Amino acid sequence: MCLANADRVDKFFVQHLSLDAEDAVMLHHRYYKEYGLAIEGLTRHHKIDPLLFNKEVDDALPLDEILKPNPQLRRMLEDFDRSKVKLWLLTNAYVTHGNRVIKLLGVEDMFEGITYCDYAAEKLVCKPDREMFLKAEREAGAPSTEECYFVDDSHLNCRHAQAHNWTTVHFVEPILPPPETPASKYQISDLEKLRSLFPQFFKKDTA
Repeated sequence: MCLANADRVDKFFVQHLSLDAEDAVMLHHRYYKEYGLAIEGLTRHHKIDPLLFNKEVDDALPLDEILKPNPQLRRMLEDFDRSKVKLWLLTNAYVTHGNRVIKLLGVEDMFEGITYCDYAAEKLVCKPDREMFLKAEREAGAPSTEECYFVDDSHLNCRHAQAHNWTTVHFVEPILPPPETPASKYQISDLEKLRSLFPQFFKKDTA
C-alpha cells in the first residue's frame, strides 16, 4: 500500500470510527494484517459501507500524480507468449480502482480480465481468503489450480496462495528488507526476474 493511500485510510478510520490518530493507525494495521485489507475489518466489525470507503479513499486518491506510464512493465507484459499464458489481474481493490491503476500505467490492454473484491456484494470476498482464489480461477477459466501462477507483494497473500497450490512469487520492493521467513518458494525484487524463473512462458527471442 502506498503511503498516500495509507494516510487516507487512517483519516477514514479517524473520521468514521471517532478514533484519535494513533488508535486509527494501530487499528488500520491490525485489520490489514488480519484480513489483507482494511475494509474487511471495517465491514465486519463496524458495518461500514465498502462503497463509501472506496469513494473516500481509493477513488479519491490522486493517482495521476503518483502513477505514470511504465514502458518497461509494458514491454515485459508484451513479451509473454499468449498461446501459453493468460494474463489476469487479481486485486483486493474495487474494480474502479483496479482499472484506473492499469490505465495510468499504460497497460490496460495487456490483461484479459480482472477479479476484484466486489464492494457492492453482501459479503466481501478478498485475498487471502481461499474463496477469492477460487473466484479468480473460475473467472479466468483456469484449467486447474496447479496451472495458476501468482505474483503479489503481500506476504500474507503469497503464503495463502502457495498453500492453495498456486505457483507463487512474492514481490518484495527493493527498498524493503527481505522477510525473515519466505512467503513462498519464489521471491523477487525485480519483475524482470520472471523471465529467468519462467522462460517457458515468454517468447523465445525475449526470455
